[in-house]
Amino acid sequence: MKNFTSLVWMMAICAFSLTSCSKDSIEDFDTANLTAPTPPVAYTNIELDILELVNEYRSDKGLSQLQFLDESSVQAAAHNRHMIENNEICHDFFGSRYEALVKSVNAKAVSENVAAGYRTADAVVNAWIKSDGHRKNLEGDHTHFGISVKESSDGKLYFTNIFVKK
Repeated sequence: MKNFTSLVWMMAICAFSLTSCSKDSIEDFDTANLTAPTPPVAYTNIELDILELVNEYRSDKGLSQLQFLDESSVQAAAHNRHMIENNEICHDFFGSRYEALVKSVNAKAVSENVAAGYRTADAVVNAWIKSDGHRKNLEGDHTHFGISVKESSDGKLYFTNIFVKK
């Protein structure tokens, strides 16, 4: 029995020594360039309508059509949550969204339109068209489009539209 107990202890020591890792081996692994893939975004009808209206407007101006970019929509959704939590329309932390899109999709340019309180895609897109700054973004040299429309607990709709040039 004494030999069996000794054998079990020796096997346990060997097992632990073979599965340990050193701090050096962990630090040598470069995680800086690892990014998780963005899961596909399920767009709502109002979000789809906004892209359609933006592309109709751009087409009327002789500009290229924009394509959905899920990474941009994920950033837009996060910003909508921020605006809802703070009950304000803002561009807070735009630099962070810009940097995230440069890193994740190699964006060359990024711009953003925000709004709140509109009930339809037509209403919000028309408001952006009537605003010089927002219209400039609608007409910008972009290739892709991200959108998020979120409803606050009091029923107010918040909109974030992020344009990207890849």
